[in-house]
Amino acid sequence: MSVASREVHLVARPQGEPKPTDFALVTATLPDPGPGQILVRNDWLSVDPYMRGRMNDVKSYMPPFGLGAPMQGGAVGTVVASGAENVPVGATVSHFLGWREYAVLDGAGAQVVDTALAPAETYLGALGAVGLTAYAGLKVIAPVKEGDVVFISGAAGAVGIIAARVARHLGASKVIGSAGGPEKTRRLVAEFGYDVGIDYREGDLAGRLAAAAPEGLDVYFDNVGGDHLQAAIGALNTYGRVALCGAISQYNATEPVPGPDNLAQAIGKRLSLRGFNVGDHRDLLAEYLPLAAGWLGEGSLRSQWTIEDGIENAVESFLGVLRGANTGKMLVRL
Repeated sequence: MSVASREVHLVARPQGEPKPTDFALVTATLPDPGPGQILVRNDWLSVDPYMRGRMNDVKSYMPPFGLGAPMQGGAVGTVVASGAENVPVGATVSHFLGWREYAVLDGAGAQVVDTALAPAETYLGALGAVGLTAYAGLKVIAPVKEGDVVFISGAAGAVGIIAARVARHLGASKVIGSAGGPEKTRRLVAEFGYDVGIDYREGDLAGRLAAAAPEGLDVYFDNVGGDHLQAAIGALNTYGRVALCGAISQYNATEPVPGPDNLAQAIGKRLSLRGFNVGDHRDLLAEYLPLAAGWLGEGSLRSQWTIEDGIENAVESFLGVLRGANTGKMLVRL
């Protein structure tokens, strides 16, 4: 039952902003699954900003993508052939061999998901690593306490939209978000559960943040870095907490990026700034998934998607994420 599968390869390491010519769409022939393996037809591919870091040949928390080899990422698909006793044909599974139409992998590397609980693509969003990132950041890394004022950058992105709802469930009294452009900023308040939306493209981020939170900030969830981190440090109250999740403002930088010039304030304010990776917090899944499923069911947590169709559009979707073209989670539907 060998199948032909189109897959996206990295063929050149980007210098600065990636270009379409850094990638190639290649057709491969996959073997039948062996004992303990499964063949999955991918239905949904996850497109995430962190993938930019894996395109550089540098040491990090995940190994770099190999040149001339298929890229990897989250995916949800249907098992079409199985040599694994616990993963039957027809099951819907999430796994990490995305960026291709079909994947052969060990059954132990796939998680069977319940599509009666939520649509399959939700396991790449609120019920997947995206949701767990928001929860870990605000539950453990920069824990939200009852009555806290919370600021979230990248607020209209995949993690940001969920983080606003999580912060509210954890007791935040005010949730402030920043996004790029008037339409995204409007939707932060009208649809995504924020009390205040800041359009960072209008400038004077520190001033706008001070006006939005005259009482100061207690928690900052950082998806952007740079000027957002600097503004948050200036606005944080004594014993404020920062969850350092991402720094998309500098992912394409070709030279070292200066850090905030007010970092010394973290000493006087006794701030906690802590970086984290969702892979270190899988132990929270048993706690988070029932909560998230309940919140989805009652409507207090929602998913927001930007969807492109066809693996031939996967690269452009990724480039769009780096430019801020998405609202919510960027997905490719196959």
